[in-house]
Amino acid sequence: MRTDRLDRVTAGGVIAILRGVERDDAVRVADAVVDAGVTALEVTADTPDAMSSIEAIADRVDEALVGAGTVLDSETARAAQLAGAEFLVTPTVNRDVIRTANRYGTPTAVGAYTPTEALSAFEAGADLVKVFPAKTGGPDHVAAIGGPLPQIPLVPTGGVDASNAGEYVRAGAAAVGVGSGIVDGEAIADGEFDAIESNARAVVEAVSAARR
Repeated sequence: MRTDRLDRVTAGGVIAILRGVERDDAVRVADAVVDAGVTALEVTADTPDAMSSIEAIADRVDEALVGAGTVLDSETARAAQLAGAEFLVTPTVNRDVIRTANRYGTPTAVGAYTPTEALSAFEAGADLVKVFPAKTGGPDHVAAIGGPLPQIPLVPTGGVDASNAGEYVRAGAAAVGVGSGIVDGEAIADGEFDAIESNARAVVEAVSAARR
């Protein structure tokens, strides 16, 4: 099951990140991005009622995985797992979170920025390394990490959108994490979920084109 979940994340190549999105809106966002071809959604743990949103999305969506992001400690990791999170994402290398994830068979994308951090995360049991913040170094930085560490699947996150997602894939990214480039707060406030679907579709198509 763990391998199947990882394969679904990397096969789709796009993780849509929901930060600060209220529960009812989160379900509508999930519907929109899944319709666009996204296969993984991340609800950040610093979102109000995040666990409720994870549970609601997990109950509604079969075509995509739902995970928890911004997981800073093992207690939050376990709460997310119990709410139905199918993968966990951290902004930093946190071994307690990795241990809790591995104990219960939940894949992790662990935040790192340097080759040393990336290797430390991978050796500690991370399945994916989230290169964060990606926008600081751009695609060249991702390529530079991947050069000597090709065994580590990299997921650049932070500042990724349809305009540069393909560049990250061509630099060696296994997938990309996309927040406001898909989940636009103004669109949600205006009830324009078709715009969110359009954003998601543009990122999915950019990733697909780069892989070809």
